[in-house]
Amino acid sequence: MGKKIIAWDLGTGGNKASLYDEEGNCLASDFTSYNTYYPAHGWHEQRPEDWWNAVVQSTAKLLKRSGVDPEEIIACGISGHSLGTVPIGEDGELLREYTPIWSDGRAIKEADEFFKTYDEKKWYQMTGNGFTAGFYTAFKMMWYRNHEPEMFKKTKKIIGTKDYINYKLTGRICTDPSYASGCGVWDLLKWDYSEELMDAMGFDRDLFPEVIKSTDVVGLMSEEAARCLGLKAGVKVVCGGVDNSCMALGAKAFKEGRAYNSLGSSSWIAVSSTEPLLDINTRPYVFTHVVPGFYASALCVTAGGTAFRWFRDQLAHEFTAAAKETGEDEYDYMTREASKSPVGANRLIFNPSLGGGMPMNKSYNLRGSYIGLDLIHTRADVIRATMEGITMGLRSCLDEIRKLTSVGDEMLLVGGGSKSSLWRQIYADIYGMNVVKTNIDQQAAALGAAACAAVGAGIWKDFERIDALHQVEEYVKPIPENMEFYNKEMDLYNQFTDMLCDMGDQLAKL
Repeated sequence: MGKKIIAWDLGTGGNKASLYDEEGNCLASDFTSYNTYYPAHGWHEQRPEDWWNAVVQSTAKLLKRSGVDPEEIIACGISGHSLGTVPIGEDGELLREYTPIWSDGRAIKEADEFFKTYDEKKWYQMTGNGFTAGFYTAFKMMWYRNHEPEMFKKTKKIIGTKDYINYKLTGRICTDPSYASGCGVWDLLKWDYSEELMDAMGFDRDLFPEVIKSTDVVGLMSEEAARCLGLKAGVKVVCGGVDNSCMALGAKAFKEGRAYNSLGSSSWIAVSSTEPLLDINTRPYVFTHVVPGFYASALCVTAGGTAFRWFRDQLAHEFTAAAKETGEDEYDYMTREASKSPVGANRLIFNPSLGGGMPMNKSYNLRGSYIGLDLIHTRADVIRATMEGITMGLRSCLDEIRKLTSVGDEMLLVGGGSKSSLWRQIYADIYGMNVVKTNIDQQAAALGAAACAAVGAGIWKDFERIDALHQVEEYVKPIPENMEFYNKEMDLYNQFTDMLCDMGDQLAKL
């Protein structure tokens, strides 16, 4: 018996429901996936109702797996993938079955048009929105206004991913500062919407949701939602935050200068600080933290784990079939195969930019590619090159972050990519630094959401106990000869990336 918390980690690939006790220990978790749809070049869409169904299904499985008495669950919290653009009508109805997710690039033209009349550098310095500008919510709203005017006229609010779930749970529409900071009209330093930017874009403030603290209680779970989830009505629904900031909290990056490496569908390296890390050339993207007064600044590979998943789905059907028969993880099959290939994958290099370039690159039209393919190469070489290429993309991010702030001599790994011992060694060798895996690994965002719920429900006074929850499971040191090789290969990787940017620009004109 005792007080319990449910945390939902609403990611790009699916939702993970996790059960926590009042000390912050994860007792059980379960995952339900959903699809991303690609109806046109650069369009990446999901169904909000799939998010809700995944929350319902994963929660049901979690309750069955854990055997917990629903009466013990007193609060819930949520982390959600960023830059959602979910249109809600006057009567509270969902106005679009499919909505663009964070990596959707359809609004790039809208962003380009806006910056003909508004200083783009000023916009970045104010918002910290360092992804390609068209990814951000306000520009997708412009796309709605330009391409679906009738739907847009009916829109009362535009809300994000986790805020849609909170709305389904309570009937209240609101967000928190961390999620709002990705809307494209948020003033980082003022911690509020910018009247100047909303006026320049032609949006009323009423279109954007009310902002409350990440630890504030949105409301009590309704009877209808509780019935769907198998919980009791009246559970405290705490607002939670954007995935980047929840993960920062769960990864111990809630104090000055702490860094971590997230290895999920998109993969990033982030630093938490009381001042945002802004650079007009490399464009770190910055979210306000779920911890008041802090910021989470990062650079990322948009298709990190997604690139590895693409390889699995398109080129590793044999492993998928074998995994179904044995019950093993198909990624374990892939990494075992990759271990047969030497460091450097027999001179094969992969660029993981399957989702397009970032502002730190020469062009958004950058796309992924292998270079150096030879008749000698095996499937093991190609898988290892894929793993190394994703890591080299992150090393490029690390190199740029190091130019802006001090990063220590070790890196905490969290997310699915931290599971593989081979990949952990690759990270250590390519980064040239010690990497640390703790027991939290894939639970960082969920722990951040649970921590928000614990503070919001009055179970915890603050977040200090998070440090003690991390127990080191492996400490990986770089191998000097591997490090030397990868340092040389990084020069080639960077040249390869610039070349692909030029080729991408030409391909985009075809």
